[in-house]
Amino acid sequence: MNVNETALSKYNPLPRVLCFDTFDTTTHGWTELLGNYDGRGDLDTVDDHMRDFRPPQLSSCSFFDVGTHGTLSGNYALKLATRPYPGHTATGIRRLTMAGRGRVRIETHFAFKAEATVGHEAPASVAWDGNRHPSEAQFGAFTVATDICSDGGVRYHNVIRYQNTNLDGEMTNRWMYPVVPEPTPRDHQEGKFALPYAADFTAPDPDDWRTFGEPLEMCVNEVPTKINWHYLRWDIDTSTRSNVELQLNDRVMDMRDVPVPLYPDRYGTLDNLLNFYFSVRTHCGIRNFLFLDSILISVDW
Repeated sequence: MNVNETALSKYNPLPRVLCFDTFDTTTHGWTELLGNYDGRGDLDTVDDHMRDFRPPQLSSCSFFDVGTHGTLSGNYALKLATRPYPGHTATGIRRLTMAGRGRVRIETHFAFKAEATVGHEAPASVAWDGNRHPSEAQFGAFTVATDICSDGGVRYHNVIRYQNTNLDGEMTNRWMYPVVPEPTPRDHQEGKFALPYAADFTAPDPDDWRTFGEPLEMCVNEVPTKINWHYLRWDIDTSTRSNVELQLNDRVMDMRDVPVPLYPDRYGTLDNLLNFYFSVRTHCGIRNFLFLDSILISVDW
């Protein structure tokens, strides 16, 4: 078995692999999501809530106490890091197009952490008892989503979010989805909304989110500098514009009843758009990190 076969063996791809991104050498096209701007190139016209998503970076997963932790199977992971500002989001997006319709699968091995605080203890709803650690309650949420447009400008986002804590810092450990489409710069230009810095760009109103499945406690492993890698597989279907199934380690969740809201208007110049993004959002004044060891996207076309 060669190196590529060994790396692939930890995944379960569909028949055609669109991309297999390992991060030892490059970010493989995963880049910062930036809002749209006007024809003059004036970045001041970017929506306030979309101008500071921070670019993904390559990381050896190093920490103040152990030094270099390393990744699941290489030297570097793709790291998304928020600012230490409540509500701030970091986002990495991969832009593709579709050559067909049908089942699409995105897989990754990931880890998530709140930044370690040194010399002081930040407020948290979880107290240190030798096993549990305050940093558990200092991580907000991470999101995996698509941005898809086809068939005459029909646009939609499949979205899954793991909410570790709510906005009050209380542990929730829930999978969530929005019931409204993501606000777009065109919506803003048409006066439909105006969002402040650090607003939730996926669905700004907390009342527009619903939960699915049972609460799921993940392996955070006691302190903020221990990384344990989790396997995630998510299937969607572009022929029916629907969710199909989510797997997190040994937990498999049927998502066929989880709706995918469509935009009421049609969008031009986006035919066969097939984008994917990961994001991480902090709910307190502590930086939050999402580490992605590798990402595999496959289809059955």
